[in-house]
Amino acid sequence: MARRAFVLQGRFRRFFSNLGPGLITGAADDDPSGIATYSITGASFGYTPLWTAIFSFPLMSAVQIMCARLGMVTGLGLAGVIRVHYPRWILWSACALLLIANIFNIAADLGGMADVTGLLTGVRAHYWTPAYALLLVGLLFWTSYRLIARIFKWLTLALFAYIAAAFLAHPDWSAVLRATLVPRVEWSGAYWATLVGILGTTISPYLFFWQAAEEVEEDIALGKATVEQRQGASHRELRRLRNDVLIGMFFSNLVMYFIILTTAATLHAHGKTTIATARDAAEALRPLAGNGAYWLFSLGLLGAGMLGVPVLAGSCAYAIAEAADWVGSLEVHPPLAHGFYSVIAIAMALGLGLDYAGLNAVKMLFWSAVLNGALAPPLLILVVLLTSRADVMGEHRNGTLLRWLGWTCAGVMLIATVIMFVTAYAA
Repeated sequence: MARRAFVLQGRFRRFFSNLGPGLITGAADDDPSGIATYSITGASFGYTPLWTAIFSFPLMSAVQIMCARLGMVTGLGLAGVIRVHYPRWILWSACALLLIANIFNIAADLGGMADVTGLLTGVRAHYWTPAYALLLVGLLFWTSYRLIARIFKWLTLALFAYIAAAFLAHPDWSAVLRATLVPRVEWSGAYWATLVGILGTTISPYLFFWQAAEEVEEDIALGKATVEQRQGASHRELRRLRNDVLIGMFFSNLVMYFIILTTAATLHAHGKTTIATARDAAEALRPLAGNGAYWLFSLGLLGAGMLGVPVLAGSCAYAIAEAADWVGSLEVHPPLAHGFYSVIAIAMALGLGLDYAGLNAVKMLFWSAVLNGALAPPLLILVVLLTSRADVMGEHRNGTLLRWLGWTCAGVMLIATVIMFVTAYAA
C-alpha cells in the first residue's frame, strides 16, 4: 500500500512538473478584463450565454496548441516566424493590431486593479494605478515573470469561490443545463457585443504571441541559446505541450463558466442586470462570503491582474523584439536587452496614460475584451496559415482537426464582429 501511494505521488508530481506555459497562459487568460466581461454577461443575460464556455474551449485550445507548436518547432516566437516568411507590411500590421489591443487592455486591467484597491483602502484609485504600473515594471525588470507567477497565481484561486457560490445560490439547474447544451442567441447589439467580448477575452491576440514566446523561453532556460539548437520537437515533447495547453485552457474556461453561472444566479435572478462598479460585480459572491464578498472578489481580481498585465506587456515586447530582430527574453537582464525592456515600459506607460481619460473602470474592462475580439481574426488567419505550412512546421504541420478548428475560430470571430456592428448600426 505504501509503495503504491509512493508511486502515485511520483506520477502526480511528474504530471504537474510537466505543466508550464499552457497552465500559466490559461491562468493569465482570466485577467480583470475577463472577470468583468463574464460578470457583465451573467448579470445581463442570465444563463443564456453558458453555452459559450463549451463552444469556445476546443477553439481556444486548438489556437493555443498551434501557437505553442509553432514556438517549439521553429525555435522562434510568432512575430519572428512572420518576419521570416511574410513581407514587412504584414509583420508590422500584425504587431500594430497586437499593440492597439494590448495597450487598451493594460489600461483596463490597471484601472480595474486600482478601482478595487481604492474601494478596499479608501485611497483614490487615481493613486493606485501608477503604483501598480511601477510595481509590475519593477518586478519584470529586476526579477522574472516566473517569480511573479509563482507568487500571485495562488491569489487567482479565489476565483474558484464562484463554484461554491453558484451552488449556494440555488440556481435553476434545469435552466442551467439547457443553456449549457443548447446555444441560443439574441439579435441585439448588446448581445453580439457581449459575445464578441467573451470570444475576445478567451481567444486573445496577446495569448498567441505569449504562448509561442514562452515555448522559446523554456528552451532558452535549458541552455538552447541559438535558433538552430531550439528547432525541432519530439513527439513526446508535443504530447507534453498538448496536455499542458489543454489543462490550462480547461482551467480558464471552468472559471469563465462559473463566473457567468454565479452572476446569473445571484445578480440577474434578482433583477440586477447592469454592473457599474466592481462592488456590483462582487455581490455575486455574497451567498458564499457574506459581507466579505468584496474582499474575496478583490483578491481574485488583483491576483488575475498581477498575472495578466505582465503577459500583456511581455507579449508586446516579444512581438516588437522579434519583428526588429532584437535580443528579447525575460531570461536576459535589462542591460543586455534594452529594446525589449523599453517596449515593456512604454506599453505600460501608454496604458497608464489611458487610465486618466476618465473612463469607467468596469466599462473599460468590458470594451477591452470586445476590442480584442474584433482585432483577433487577422492574427488567427496568420497563425493557421503558418502552422499549416510544411516549410515552416515540417512533419508537425497542422492535421485536419487543428486546421479545421483554427479556420472555424477565425470565421466565427469575424462573423460575430460583423454582426455586432450591423446590429449596433440597426439600433
